Amino acid sequence: MMNEVHATTPYRNPAQALSRSAWVDPHRINADLHCHSVVSDGTLTPEDLAARAAANGVQLWSLTDHDEVGGLARAKAAAQAHGLVFIPGVEISVTWAGETLHIVGLNVEFEQSALAEGLASVRDGRTERAREMGRLLAKVGIEGAYEGALTYVGNPALISRTHFARHLVETGVCTEVREVFERFLTPGKPGYVPHEWATLANAVRWILESNGQAVIAHPGRYRLSPLQMDALIDQFIALGGTGIEVVTGSHTVDEYKYFAAKSVRCGLKASRGSDFHGPTESRVNLGELPPLPDGCVPIWDNWAHLVS
Repeated sequence: MMNEVHATTPYRNPAQALSRSAWVDPHRINADLHCHSVVSDGTLTPEDLAARAAANGVQLWSLTDHDEVGGLARAKAAAQAHGLVFIPGVEISVTWAGETLHIVGLNVEFEQSALAEGLASVRDGRTERAREMGRLLAKVGIEGAYEGALTYVGNPALISRTHFARHLVETGVCTEVREVFERFLTPGKPGYVPHEWATLANAVRWILESNGQAVIAHPGRYRLSPLQMDALIDQFIALGGTGIEVVTGSHTVDEYKYFAAKSVRCGLKASRGSDFHGPTESRVNLGELPPLPDGCVPIWDNWAHLVS
């Protein structure tokens, strides 16, 4: 359910292609550079997401499905129909220091083989992991969870914990997706199965080889100490990463400020994205985040060539 505290925005103009005057202050641009469609674990099609983004005044929009670029051609066509500047994107699952992290790639050439082949390698193993999750949930009395999760999956190769969560909500085991994760699908809980995703080095390399920019997604979500976060950022920069999400749906107001300051200190550009998955599951709607804090440099500050 979308959080009313976050669902406010200074942007209320109809969606339109960016004018050159909008680049005078890049902070004014309503950019939403992180969301998911049915191609991964969202509930809306790429076309519906484009329409929703346009209705909410988004000017600069990216679809960033998990480990998959199969929806980008559809999203690009729909965005053009609504007058949105479209940024092809992806969110890559990474295992780092025993934690699952996510790296967003923006402005990627998504038909390029290096990225497509890398993402295919990340998707390998999801099915067996999901079957094991189903077996573990059956041990605590939840039968048929794997089969039930499959009914929510558009691409079986991308079955995820979110699909299990939707099934458990629909069948009345829990009342909302967040509760499912808290009770069953996080480390130490009865349905959690660890998985080795891409390395940080490979994820960043695939993005760079597709001429994209690598961004650390929602850093406030990770169970990392301050020293570990600094080590992650140092390694990320050394590998060629250039951005960090500052304003995102899972961050608090204090985290906006904290990661804005960190982006400035570390020389990373700041990104902004709702991480929208669906109308009933997301804390904030597409395009309805506050602007980036003053002082940080937007990831899109040198994208003026994209103005149509």
